[in-house]
Amino acid sequence: MFVEAESDPVLPKERFKAHETRLRTALLKAQYDLLGRADRSVLIVVAGIDGAGKGATINLLNEWMDPRHIHTMAFGEPTDEQAQRPPLWRYWSELPENGRIGIVFGSWYQALLREAARKQPNADAIETLATHVRSFEAQLAANGVQLVKLWYHLSPQAQAERTKRLLSSPETSWQVTADDRKVAKKFARLRSAAEVALTHTDVPHAPWTIVPSADEHVRTYTTAEALLQALRRRKLPRVAQPRTPAVGRARTPDALGKLDYAVHVDKDEYDTELALLQGRLARASRSGGFRERSLVLVFEGQDAAGKGGAIRRVTQALDARQFDITPVAAPAPHELARPYLWRFWRRVPSHGRIAIFDRSWYGRVLVERVEGYAAPDAWRRAYGEINDFEQQLADSGAIVLKFWLAVTADVQLERFRERETSPFKNFKITPDDWRNRKKWKPYAEAANEMIARTSTRDAPWHLIPANDKRHARLQVLRHVVEAMEAHI
Repeated sequence: MFVEAESDPVLPKERFKAHETRLRTALLKAQYDLLGRADRSVLIVVAGIDGAGKGATINLLNEWMDPRHIHTMAFGEPTDEQAQRPPLWRYWSELPENGRIGIVFGSWYQALLREAARKQPNADAIETLATHVRSFEAQLAANGVQLVKLWYHLSPQAQAERTKRLLSSPETSWQVTADDRKVAKKFARLRSAAEVALTHTDVPHAPWTIVPSADEHVRTYTTAEALLQALRRRKLPRVAQPRTPAVGRARTPDALGKLDYAVHVDKDEYDTELALLQGRLARASRSGGFRERSLVLVFEGQDAAGKGGAIRRVTQALDARQFDITPVAAPAPHELARPYLWRFWRRVPSHGRIAIFDRSWYGRVLVERVEGYAAPDAWRRAYGEINDFEQQLADSGAIVLKFWLAVTADVQLERFRERETSPFKNFKITPDDWRNRKKWKPYAEAANEMIARTSTRDAPWHLIPANDKRHARLQVLRHVVEAMEAHI
């Protein structure tokens, strides 16, 4: 794999100069073409042997191109704040918008490379980590992020000579890190780890380019050509459709149709139970055990199903400094310019905090599906992407609860009419509500399929008949309290 790179090829200065003007001009033009089209973002993953000149090469690219439209990110070991969220959170949060170029140092390959470089690497751990990497990159590629992965490599002799040369001058010695000095002692192990990582993650939609790095001209030329080729590509490579959980039947079960909508709670019972549940929630959310967890609450359901009222009964028991409510509407332009899960990744809570979503990422498989805003391959792919997202939340310590508040068509109509005549509620009714009502059946079909495909052990759906608002609010509180008490 690294035979050519370790032969340390050389490009004479005069030959490099003959290419330099062409490359600089072509890269700048391609960058502005990308900026004008804004049909994708380009993410350059920079990795390789320490001391191979990665930083110097990327600095030069910034000089050749317009750095105002390049976002360079350097990630080290996670901070305490970052460690309280899924490992991929910090990478999702920094994704560039369409039309821009992002450069990543210290990428999502760190854990995989570290495991592969151990004296006795764990094959199962390597496969698990590689699977996570492939899944992440497949999501990015399928959602309009073009990946350019560059591995900088050279022979051990060249690495040692370059380090020695840089150290010999005060003007360049600052470029040498502690890791650069250690490479020579474990070069063979690092090479082996790189072979494992690259072999496991080289796929058509996210291929690796090995950059011979002993000679700065070869290194620069190879980097520039790889980026230019990517920028000039008009169509992104197709990503294979990931498998999604089967629903187990030829037809999706009508889970919403089987709910008992006649259930009712009288006022006295409601008041007593509400106070008890809110008291338990207040204690659980303020307990020491919750400092090591977080809580993610998702509220979906038909219009006028009572999501807002249920949310308020939850937040009444919480410290206002402890939670955030995200009302989800149509994405803004800057959100449309990134993968659709990006805006939700940015709202992932740290430990001891609660994130409440009034509608959520499920819009992709509900309104975007029914109204035709998302192409069929996009919303079908979303089931797997959503399951992966929620599993990462759970694995990082989040308690994930999802509520579908369900009402019958006649009760919805009654509430719509009440909203129209009430001076306190008429702001809640919009033309979209009436329009969506005409598509009751398609929305019910989409919701049933969503529930069947995305209710998992660690992120279950709770279906709550909400014709009676008191019953619905108590059920929501009961599920939240029981889940928190079971996990803290």
